[in-house]
Amino acid sequence: MISDRKLEHLLLCTHSDVEYHKKTGFKDVELVHKALPEVNQEEIDLSTSLLGKKMDSPIIITAITGGHPSSVEVNQKLARVAEKLNIGLGLGSQRAAVENPELASTYTIAREEAPEALLIGNIGAPQMEQAHEAGEMMDLDALAIHLNPLQEAIQPEGDVDTRGYLENIQKTVEEMNIPVIAKETGAGISGNDALSLEKAGVQAIDVAGAGGTSWAAVETYRSQDKTMGELYWDWGIPTAASTVEVSQSVQIPIISSGGIRNGLEAVKALALGADAVGMALPVLKASYLGEEALFKFFSRFLEEIKVAMFLVGAGNLKELQKTDLVIQGKTREWLQERGYNTKIYARRSSL
Repeated sequence: MISDRKLEHLLLCTHSDVEYHKKTGFKDVELVHKALPEVNQEEIDLSTSLLGKKMDSPIIITAITGGHPSSVEVNQKLARVAEKLNIGLGLGSQRAAVENPELASTYTIAREEAPEALLIGNIGAPQMEQAHEAGEMMDLDALAIHLNPLQEAIQPEGDVDTRGYLENIQKTVEEMNIPVIAKETGAGISGNDALSLEKAGVQAIDVAGAGGTSWAAVETYRSQDKTMGELYWDWGIPTAASTVEVSQSVQIPIISSGGIRNGLEAVKALALGADAVGMALPVLKASYLGEEALFKFFSRFLEEIKVAMFLVGAGNLKELQKTDLVIQGKTREWLQERGYNTKIYARRSSL
């Protein structure tokens, strides 16, 4: 049953080692320190707008859960925090509720608790025919179509026929009356694919790069034969590299997610061109400690963002994307071999 699989995924993500062994690439990104910031840290403005929705900070709790009765409480906590902080919230795949309406409350609780927050629905690329029903389930601000070929290839019951996905995405965009986001699930999106998705009409891209939760790892725990999942555990485009590739390839908003674990990494992602950053696993784990723990987590995270912005002299997000940074190591090697310009970030503040 899909509902049982949702619970299994939730438990595995919470209690097992499911993260990439290789890193996001953000350690290769060095922000250039400013000894004369000319900024008041207490007045730094993190507000932004994404898909027409104003947010107090560029943070999205990305797709985590829904589809099993036990996930109601989790989504309730996440929604309350998203509403109070005025940040975004993404739901897990709504397929379970489309196929079993009795499970709809595990998702709709999010809008009930967060009437004003940016709320992003979710349906898998193999189930795009369910997009309309997912969009009608509640008052969504956008619908994410998640791309998970790695997970599908590893899981025993995976759908590995991806022919026609791009054409179906274009049709879905045309049929939906809310913005459509294309979202990977942890293996990253290349600049080439991002351009194809933009041409297909999607209004935003969540790169969801390699470095956070590995769905090959999750499926390794579920499979009797561990060899395939272990082999592809670290497959994917590192988040930092994916963020650069996509930001240099398209004009639509970009969400950078995949292993972002602190405010400094978030600032690096935003400085590389992301319009917002997303997190799932650390937020999920904090939610099990209660709402107070969630608020403490985000309070610390936001403070870390402001410290980094202060140290590069950025009073707001627009100014942050004009500050200097240097891309080094394997990330620079990746990007340069792929034909992306890594030098444009180093002295852009003087342009």
